[in-house]
Amino acid sequence: MKADFHLHTTASDGRFSPEKVVQLAAERGLEVIAITDHDSVAGVIAAVKAAESFPPLKVIPGVEINTDIPNGEVHILGYFIDYRSQELRQTLHRLRQARRRRARKIVAKLAQLGIEVEWERVKELSAGGSIGRPHIAQAMLEQGYISRLQEAFNRYIGRYGPAYVERERLSPVGAVKLVAKAGGLPVLAHPAGIDNLEELLEQLIAEGLVGLEAYYNGYGQRTVKFLVNIADKHGLIITGGSDFHGFGGGNETPVGGRDIPSVCLEQLVALAEQSWAKVVTQ
Repeated sequence: MKADFHLHTTASDGRFSPEKVVQLAAERGLEVIAITDHDSVAGVIAAVKAAESFPPLKVIPGVEINTDIPNGEVHILGYFIDYRSQELRQTLHRLRQARRRRARKIVAKLAQLGIEVEWERVKELSAGGSIGRPHIAQAMLEQGYISRLQEAFNRYIGRYGPAYVERERLSPVGAVKLVAKAGGLPVLAHPAGIDNLEELLEQLIAEGLVGLEAYYNGYGQRTVKFLVNIADKHGLIITGGSDFHGFGGGNETPVGGRDIPSVCLEQLVALAEQSWAKVVTQ
């Protein structure tokens, strides 16, 4: 079964609407996808509705929550969440507002560096969704300040760049708890570069973490094997996905472009059934 458990839309920092992402998934022959926008579940309902036109495609309601750790950040994916949960929606709204404030500060810092990015254009690129750094990078690219999107992060708005700005975030433990409270399955996203990974895992497993994302954009066989072994050691399931945003570039994997073993879906669904969550279908 072809699947992709890590997709972004205009509800956060993706280029394409939920409807378009569903169409792309259907065109590539996928049978299961998860919509996992940053700090937002606003794209889930539209994706579920769009999937009605593409049977047998199924949509898993998801989210990706950005969290902070010392000298870095950790992302928590949530699958089979109750996207109508008021606590979840209120917390995500607060985080999105923090993203907006941060984006304005980044634009101001860029101006101090002589890079005049138009705030109105950044908002247009977000298409009413959660504003993120990729929108600022896209505006920089359009205005000729950079030659490719990754350059914006490497030179200006990455964690150690001169225009970087911190923002309000949850802790990894807080994000895992939030997903679990919303009836979801928390999974640690793209974990290969996390320092003291197993120490962090012990903390998160105690709060309900169920899996690791091992089949990820850019991860080679050695990295995948390393993560699978860690997951087996700690009794975690494995997931994977493209982390598709739609802005292109040499490092982006297309929708469904990361091969994921069928057992990943089987284990994810089995856990969802155990927790009384259900796959959103037609």
